Amino acid sequence: MIESILLTTVKIQTFAGERHLTNASGFFFEREKTLYLVTSRHVLVDDVSLHHPDHIEIDLHIDSTLLARSVSFSIPLYKNGMSIWRSGSDTAGDIDVAMIKIERQHLPEKLVYHAFTPAHLPEHFETIEIGSPLLVVGFPLGFHDNVHHLPVVRQAVIASSFGLRFQGKGYFLTDARTHRGTSGAPVVMRATDDQEQLGELPWLLLGVHSARLDVAPRDLVLDEALGLNCSWYADILMTLSQAR
Repeated sequence: MIESILLTTVKIQTFAGERHLTNASGFFFEREKTLYLVTSRHVLVDDVSLHHPDHIEIDLHIDSTLLARSVSFSIPLYKNGMSIWRSGSDTAGDIDVAMIKIERQHLPEKLVYHAFTPAHLPEHFETIEIGSPLLVVGFPLGFHDNVHHLPVVRQAVIASSFGLRFQGKGYFLTDARTHRGTSGAPVVMRATDDQEQLGELPWLLLGVHSARLDVAPRDLVLDEALGLNCSWYADILMTLSQAR
């Protein structure tokens, strides 16, 4: 048996034409029978680094008994010069989360995956305590099980008060060892035994990993990196998935 959480997350490769640009992580979110791919906004566009891909590619499993079988699936990022992905902002600025609607008619007939739903979003923030154990599911530095096309997980803990916007922005902090390529990964907590409605995917989706945080100035010789990361609250997915 493969843990269901591993089938929520895919490696994202970004391209400009045929030129490969970067690797990242993404995961599936489903609402009212509509399927989305979620990742960090800066994976799809980043003006500061002049990162402007025109499409992404992900690997999809097509055989539940032989996970080594997969197909590459290409998703365009623009149509008629307009982005087909959604992102949001609030009073503090842009939120580093993006969502792409996946056209089901173009998917393989025998797709093997799991998707988070609104039921996987936490309802009571006050029950999630600082120091609670988490997992970050992704592809650090592109590393993964490249035979079975599965992600790896890193352990994390909540490092700031969950439910509060850290420094006024829409994210909380995690304490975890992360790397490039983890951007867009789901940040999850094991569900409690009484949350039976979550079925085969017994995890709460708390956030979307965005980036490591550091302090400036930091003496690169004397001071270690903080080892802290920002994860954007996953409830932004409810706003981005609203019908338009």
